[in-house]
Amino acid sequence: MNNQIKALMDQTLDEKFAGTWSTMDMQDLQKFTERFSELIVQECMCISDSIGEHGYIAAEEMGKHFGVEE
Repeated sequence: MNNQIKALMDQTLDEKFAGTWSTMDMQDLQKFTERFSELIVQECMCISDSIGEHGYIAAEEMGKHFGVEE
């Protein structure tokens, strides 16, 4: 797993849950999924902002950031 994804997962767990994966119920999992998705989108927005004046970002750059290969 990419370190960036792991960091976002850890951040989500730290923010939303006192327990562990094994103690999550369906409501906890829903909350986790929502917050984790928000953090990923925020990361994408930050990457996009940092690209600069071109106003677009190549999917390749986004993939590199999250360690995803085609």
